[in-house]
Amino acid sequence: MSPDMTVIEPLLGGAPARRCCSSGTLKAWLPILSWLPRYNLKWLQMDVLAGVTVGLTTVPQALAYAEVAGLPVQYGLYSAFMGGFIYTVLGTSKDVTLGPTAIMSLLCYSVVGGEPCRAVLLTLLCGLIQATMALLRLGFLLDFISYPVIKGFTCAAAVTIGFGQVKNILGIHGVPQQFFLEVYYTFYRIPEARVGDVVLGLLCLAVLIMLTFMKMSLTSEDAPACQRVARNIVWGVATMRNALVVTAASLVAFSWEAYGHHVFTITGQTAKGLPPFRPPPTSDITPNGTVVSFREIVEGFGGGLAVIPFMGLLESIAIAKAFASQNDYRINANQELLAIGVTNIMGSFVSAYPVTGSFGRTAVNSQTGVCSQAGGIITSVIVLLSLAFLMPAFFYIPKASLAAVIICAVAPMVDFRVVVKMWRIHKLDLLPFFVTFLMSFWQVQYGIMGGVAMSGVLLLYNMARPRIKVSERGVLVMELDSSLSFPATEYLSHRLHTQALQVSPPRSVVLDCHHVSHIDYTVISELRDLLRQFKLREVNLIFSRVQPSVLKVLQAADLEGFRHSDSVEAALQMELFNDSSDGRFLILDRQKVAITLTFCKLFGFISLL
Repeated sequence: MSPDMTVIEPLLGGAPARRCCSSGTLKAWLPILSWLPRYNLKWLQMDVLAGVTVGLTTVPQALAYAEVAGLPVQYGLYSAFMGGFIYTVLGTSKDVTLGPTAIMSLLCYSVVGGEPCRAVLLTLLCGLIQATMALLRLGFLLDFISYPVIKGFTCAAAVTIGFGQVKNILGIHGVPQQFFLEVYYTFYRIPEARVGDVVLGLLCLAVLIMLTFMKMSLTSEDAPACQRVARNIVWGVATMRNALVVTAASLVAFSWEAYGHHVFTITGQTAKGLPPFRPPPTSDITPNGTVVSFREIVEGFGGGLAVIPFMGLLESIAIAKAFASQNDYRINANQELLAIGVTNIMGSFVSAYPVTGSFGRTAVNSQTGVCSQAGGIITSVIVLLSLAFLMPAFFYIPKASLAAVIICAVAPMVDFRVVVKMWRIHKLDLLPFFVTFLMSFWQVQYGIMGGVAMSGVLLLYNMARPRIKVSERGVLVMELDSSLSFPATEYLSHRLHTQALQVSPPRSVVLDCHHVSHIDYTVISELRDLLRQFKLREVNLIFSRVQPSVLKVLQAADLEGFRHSDSVEAALQMELFNDSSDGRFLILDRQKVAITLTFCKLFGFISLL
């Protein structure tokens, strides 16, 4: 079997009920039971290769993302290893890697302000929310975050994160974190820039960009053996570019520091060894000794406690679905929620901050040929080895090199081509995009909530103002293009009154309900009043092409004067005859109408003779 087909398809909603301890149920909750029996030596070789490659990418990125979160760099590594172990057991995508990301780091900073204890507690609460959503099958709630909101947020986050690293490239200090103040003071303090940081930062940026373009230019066409070897070497170097650049920059910084020249702004002292395994703190102590209770901390999280779990789930599931489609397998969204939730819960016991799926590292994992989720274990082992043995070396990592890594990581997220596409396809989608984009510069969570609110307003507007196509065919024919819910009641009534009942003389209407699949009690009540109004004015309201489910509801309502037909043409013929002797139901099909018309014409011809 192809490695790409190694991911199982867990139990989906609506499947037949099974016993709680059956084999199928266990495989649904523990996907590892499906692919582990098929594991072989070839898969192990590919998983080790992919795990090592991703691990060498993860370590420098984790250190850099901790800077974005405003936390000591070791917290990035604390957050990078638990996901590999948990996702191997619970995950349904062979490609996804869980860990710190730029967006989650920014969200974490916006909520906890760089306080480690609060970041760890936030991780626990996020994990509990995500796991609860998985157990209650609430993954559908993510569908209410529209694509324009996601793109607006990611573009704003990329700009915020990228510009936030300019101060580290320049080596300047004392710059506020609020975006607009950050922009002002970064330019204001440019004269204070340190030459060493600027030169090293720009050099790291140039090397990273060059290696990125070299990797993008590689082709997969058949070539002689020597060219294939050269291509693999270039691919390997370009893939591990972050680790190579950070290592080289650290050696340069160490060389200058060894001779007593403090040319670069370096990371400095970091905690050594593995983090202790302990419950996350439920209180905090401010620098002046004040104890902050659990309740006060949670209240301080505010809306971020809802935004961060949702964005974490959304980012990870979107990545999993993209690579599942690319590599021809399926994932289970609710099982992905559970995997992320359990990862965050367990991560809080090792001082991690909230994590999610990483697109960049997942892409590296897939391109390296990973065969199963076990590749994540190798990545986690590399992170643990780094924590155990390399922490003293991280003292010399220049902040300018980490800033270069972050800028290159978030640059592809700034994609304003989507604005042109939305303008061309559906202009109203630009509203939630720009609301999210602009408000995110004020507060990230407010940007997301504002975008979701705007999307909700547009959704409700479309429900309240369904499109009604009006045509003239002797009588007015009104075609509804969507279901009828209570927000649309007043609008439908207004259109019928202004175009049929309030004109002189009043006109009959055929209401084409072919696209109406749902109707509620409020609409029924309004239709009862409309039928009465039409009857008072001695004109007709005829329903045509009514869906069986809707017809059942209308008939159960026992509407006086309700008439319907199986087609618009039949409804027009009904109006032509104006046969309303039965005030409840009159059902004519096309054949009966045609026969009746034929007899009428024949009778008229005989009368003339």
